[in-house]
Amino acid sequence: MPAPPLRRVAVLVLEGAKPLDVGIPAQVFTTRASMPYEVGVCGAAPGPVTGGDGLSYHVAHGIEALAWADIVFVPGYRHPDRDDPPRAVIEALIAAHDRGARLAAISTGAFALAATGLLDGKRATTHWHYTRALAAKHPLVRVDANVLFVDEAGVLTSAGAASGIDLCLHMLRGDLGVAASNHAARRLVAAPYRSGGQAQYVPRSVPEPLGERFAATREWALRRLGEPLTLDLLARHAAVSPRTFSRRFVEDTGYTPMQWVMRARIDVARELLERSQRGIEQIAADVGLGTGTNLRLHFQRILGTTPSEYRRTFAQGQ
Repeated sequence: MPAPPLRRVAVLVLEGAKPLDVGIPAQVFTTRASMPYEVGVCGAAPGPVTGGDGLSYHVAHGIEALAWADIVFVPGYRHPDRDDPPRAVIEALIAAHDRGARLAAISTGAFALAATGLLDGKRATTHWHYTRALAAKHPLVRVDANVLFVDEAGVLTSAGAASGIDLCLHMLRGDLGVAASNHAARRLVAAPYRSGGQAQYVPRSVPEPLGERFAATREWALRRLGEPLTLDLLARHAAVSPRTFSRRFVEDTGYTPMQWVMRARIDVARELLERSQRGIEQIAADVGLGTGTNLRLHFQRILGTTPSEYRRTFAQGQ
């Protein structure tokens, strides 16, 4: 299999940029030397940029860096509901998108993408504290306050800083496959997969031990994907009623329990397709989907491709 193409990543640092938001894409896309990404940090102009939270930056590149980037990250910044980026920055973002670059916002960086008009009529999210402000300032944007990230065909947005990691891992999965994404997650000591539909902020009236018990149940289920798993079995392990388990599980993950089990099975199948020579029928049996026909059906429904096409794209050492 030929090496994946080098992708150039530009992290655009605006005035008041949040330090964690800046560091996330820089670190995720350089977790090992063999990663096919080249990361650069730029600003509206080269030189010093006043950051947020007591830190400042000295960037080597100006806005011209967006002309060569394949991916442009816009970290969150101070007062996004009040201050728009400079017009030159907005025009450079539009030009980058027009030539095929992916634009990805972390947290309040969504305001900068919304200012371009590229989010008009599309779903987007931002930090939960700013979702109402984003909807008020850009009423054509379909703001979703209840998700970790949104991928709208080349324009991506994420919630608070930690969800920027989820967004980056989502992009890695699409570029390089599950194995590379999981490797990056392990290096970062991050959860390998949290769905974009997972709630970013849920006020709770239930005791924390319930959430811990659900986490244990998810781990228990992941070790048994090749076995029959039902809602009743999962709820019994969590020691709650099926109804309570279903309701709280959706709040925690964005999926029903059985949707989550199916996606977990598909993710394991993806990694087996990437890293092993097992046949489709064997992989289907290993992950609890029974037959190759069943695996192909759910693979197509969830990923929009076939297991064979996926293997041709991401198989290692071929």
